Amino acid sequence: MTYTMLITQVMAQRGTFFEAVSGFIRDTERVLNGEPPDTEEIQPEYDFIIIGAGTAGCVLANRLTEVDNFKVLLIEAGGSEQMFMDIPVLTTMLQFTDANWNYRTEPQESGCIGMREGRCAWPRGRVVGGSSVLHSMMHTRGNRRDYDRWAGNGNPGWDYKSVLRYFKKSENMQIPKLAKNTNFHSTEGEMTLQYPNWRTPLSKAFLKAGLETGGKIVDYNAEKQIGYSIIQFTMDNGTRMSASRAFLHPIKHRNNLHIAKNAMVTRVLIDPWTKRAYGVKFNKDGRKYVILSRLEVILSAGAINSPQILMISGIGPKEHLTENNITTIMDLPVGYNLQDHWALGGLTFTINSTDSIRSERVATLDNIIEYFSHHTGPLSAPSGTEAIAFFDTKNPHSDDGYPDLELLFVAGSLVSQPTYKEAFSIDNDVYEKVYGPIKNKDTWMVFPMLLLPESKGRIKLRNKNPYQKPLIYPNYFSDGGHDQKVILTGIRKAIELSKTKAFQKYNSRLHDVPLPNCARHGFNSDEYWYCAMKTITNTIYHHCCTNKMGPEDDAGAVVDSRLRVYGVKGLRVVDASIMPHVPAAHTNAPTMMIAEKAADIIKEDWGIPID
Repeated sequence: MTYTMLITQVMAQRGTFFEAVSGFIRDTERVLNGEPPDTEEIQPEYDFIIIGAGTAGCVLANRLTEVDNFKVLLIEAGGSEQMFMDIPVLTTMLQFTDANWNYRTEPQESGCIGMREGRCAWPRGRVVGGSSVLHSMMHTRGNRRDYDRWAGNGNPGWDYKSVLRYFKKSENMQIPKLAKNTNFHSTEGEMTLQYPNWRTPLSKAFLKAGLETGGKIVDYNAEKQIGYSIIQFTMDNGTRMSASRAFLHPIKHRNNLHIAKNAMVTRVLIDPWTKRAYGVKFNKDGRKYVILSRLEVILSAGAINSPQILMISGIGPKEHLTENNITTIMDLPVGYNLQDHWALGGLTFTINSTDSIRSERVATLDNIIEYFSHHTGPLSAPSGTEAIAFFDTKNPHSDDGYPDLELLFVAGSLVSQPTYKEAFSIDNDVYEKVYGPIKNKDTWMVFPMLLLPESKGRIKLRNKNPYQKPLIYPNYFSDGGHDQKVILTGIRKAIELSKTKAFQKYNSRLHDVPLPNCARHGFNSDEYWYCAMKTITNTIYHHCCTNKMGPEDDAGAVVDSRLRVYGVKGLRVVDASIMPHVPAAHTNAPTMMIAEKAADIIKEDWGIPID
């Protein structure tokens, strides 16, 4: 190499390094200066008080403050979103930050047996942007039958034809081929959707395997869902697009929006005689606040916190409230009907190449430089999740079925990142015995995920102290057999895919070290897999349905079809907790839809014309 060539190379690397530093500064300023600031002077009264700045709260704050006369206070228990939270590959690591409520389930008869203390980790966002800052950015709407089912259960206006416009309203589809289908997609909304800038060749193998086994490639957010696809992500140029970035950053200068961060709501204030919500109590920076609402208090704190706050405030099952020395203002089935999507975790396949995602290959200086220079490379990969497939196990030959099973493809596994076992709360002994032998290998993994569970759980108060985490009883596999059979079908399908030419190119092999407590059944038998799914049980973080929407004669309903809490004036719930049934979707997109529709309902109720 000549002296001139050496100098040229050094200068090129130096230029790339400075480009990365510049990109790092740019990204940091974008996050720190983009989010609306913590309000310096909280007013004594607002028209609307929104509790929770998660996905629903961010959408509501944006849409309600479009009305100049509406003064809105948005309250968030967590702090500001940070720049590192928008780096897609760090998704799982965010569970170890203060942005996570760090919930854990109570031990149960079936499920989470192989987790520490028999308790599954249930991450939830405690940050401006909520769980949209913690999740893996997957954007799936579900099936038209989900929403027709909601409407058919006595909730007019929630059928698919009615809600499709609200899915589209938020959407900024930046995948050119999909954007052409204007019947189902829009490029006018705030939430940017993209394919990832970088993914492994294993994702292509997953799609090819699907075609080999008789499947088809689909846009699962369009007319039909059955088939295979690269995942549509809430991303913008290789970075996370949280609800805060999409809906709050553009309105940071609106004078009629105030935000109280690091503010813990302790109670909704309700007049026991008139049964009207008139304000909230919260603690912030060592000070207690009582803030009044002229029009409404809106709970958007999610499927765990919203029922907790309602019950502490006197709205919930009378017997349970009495047990906790809480005076009942309204006897309603708050906390019941808890639903989730869950899967067998750790279904792992080894390969003979270095094409999977492993932490030691991702966190290199070159990759870091590439990411901050161009937002490309492995750091722009959303935690290794790359592709997805939907199946109707009841009608396997229909291309327009109602999916009850999802296969979520990951270009890595529990051994790809040493802290994964901590994030999923897997028992150390179980992990070492089963996954220790392959800890240095390249792998891929599939989560066979139940979409339409029949098992239902419950949220209960630990006590009436708002700072004490509630008791979470998922009741996984309590339905009598349906749920485990759907997951078993998914396991068999994943194994079938692993044997195709597409995956045999990588010499894919099912990892067959048995779970110790399941070995007696014989590895790969149906009984073995039933045991395995109850041992390594993975929530997919789609907790919902604990403040059920339903008609007045529905004994399980908490809110009506306009999301008003039964028997209490001036109080609504707008978040995933109002879902009557969990849709066949990752719940972030449906939650955005709910908030979009709710904003129009609220405007209508207060005499504001809707476009």
